[in-house]
Amino acid sequence: MRTNPYLATMIALATTAFGLLAAGAWNMAIADLLKEFLPGGKGVVSELIYALAVTLLAIFVVSNLAKFAERDRSVIK
Repeated sequence: MRTNPYLATMIALATTAFGLLAAGAWNMAIADLLKEFLPGGKGVVSELIYALAVTLLAIFVVSNLAKFAERDRSVIK
């Protein structure tokens, strides 16, 4: 069965839009969480901790998605 290119494009755009929306929500949630643990929440140190936390989360998510994709590829073959 062949996928309609228009439908595939719309699905990709909607997925990207909701992904950005979710990323913004997580951005605010993580920033607020760090403000709870770092009083004042301003300055370079808190921003570096925030950047490190987001980077570690991104590495975790992307590596797990890669594992799922590899597993899915091996099942299809």
